[in-house]
Amino acid sequence: MKRLFSLCAAAWMLTMALPISAFAAETAAACYPTSVARSEDGAEIRKIYDLSPTDGPAGIPRSDFEQDGFRYTLVDLLKQELPEYEERQHTETVSLESKNKDMASVLALLPQEREFITDDGLTGILTLKLDTVKVDVAGYGSSTKEISATRSYPNLAGQDTQYIPKTIEDGGRTLTLQNIDWQTDNTATEDGYALGDRFTAVATYTGSATSSYVKGYTVTADYAGTVSRINLNKTRYVAIFEGTAIEPVVDIPDAAAAPAPFNWAAILVPFGIVALAGAGLGAALFYKHRRESDESEGEAQ
Repeated sequence: MKRLFSLCAAAWMLTMALPISAFAAETAAACYPTSVARSEDGAEIRKIYDLSPTDGPAGIPRSDFEQDGFRYTLVDLLKQELPEYEERQHTETVSLESKNKDMASVLALLPQEREFITDDGLTGILTLKLDTVKVDVAGYGSSTKEISATRSYPNLAGQDTQYIPKTIEDGGRTLTLQNIDWQTDNTATEDGYALGDRFTAVATYTGSATSSYVKGYTVTADYAGTVSRINLNKTRYVAIFEGTAIEPVVDIPDAAAAPAPFNWAAILVPFGIVALAGAGLGAALFYKHRRESDESEGEAQ
C-alpha cells in the first residue's frame, strides 16, 4: 500500500514539473545576430553572432523559420576566434641620469620617438613632449684638499718665534703655522765678527679646504601617443540555414475558414495522469475494503 502511494506522489510531482521546465526553456537568454546574409536565390541564410567570453552559444536560435516564401532549417553552426582591436591614448614618463644640465646634452639623451609597451600589453610609438623636459640635481658630493699660505715678518730684533702668529685667517679658513724661514736683514761687526741684528721671518701656514660639487643630474620627460593591441576575446558563430521553397496554398472559394484546432493534449495529459493515479488509488482502496469484508464474513460463519 505504501508503495502505491509513493508511485502516485511521484506521478503528481512529474506532472507539476512539466510546465515549469517548459517555461524555463522559453525564458533562456537569446542571442541576436550582428549581421545576416542571404544568398541571391534564397536557398541559404547565414546569421553571424559575435559573442563575448561571458556569453555562450546556447542562446543562438536553432528552430526552423519561414521567410520570403522559404522555410529554413539549421544545417551547421560554425565557430571561430574573432580578434578585437583595442587602442587608447597613453603618456609614459621616463627618467634618466645626465652629467650635464645644458639642454643640448639633455636632448641628446632623449630621442624624438620611442616605442613603449604598457603594463597591460598595449604597444605604440610615442612622441617626446618638449615642454615636459625637466632637469634636477641628482645629488652633491664633497672633496677636501690641502692649502698653504706664507707670511713675512721683517725687521725683527731676533729669531724668536714669539713674534710670529701661530694661526692666520686666509679666505675664511684658519691656517696653522707649519714652518719658519729666517732671513738676515742687517749685519753688524763685533770683535771682528759679522753678526745679524735685524731679521725677517718667512712663515708658512697650512690647512685644509672642503668644497662641494654636483654629482649629476636627473632628467625626466613625458612621451605621449596612441598604443594598441589585438585581443582574441571574441568568439564568432555562424549559423547556416538551408531554405526550401514553400508550395503555394490554393484557396477554395466559399469555404469557411476552419478554426485552429485547440491543443487539448496540453490540458488533458496532466489531468489524465492525475486521473490514472486516482483510479489506481481507488482500486487499491476497493480491493482492501473487499478483502476486509470477506474476512469478516468468514469469521461470522
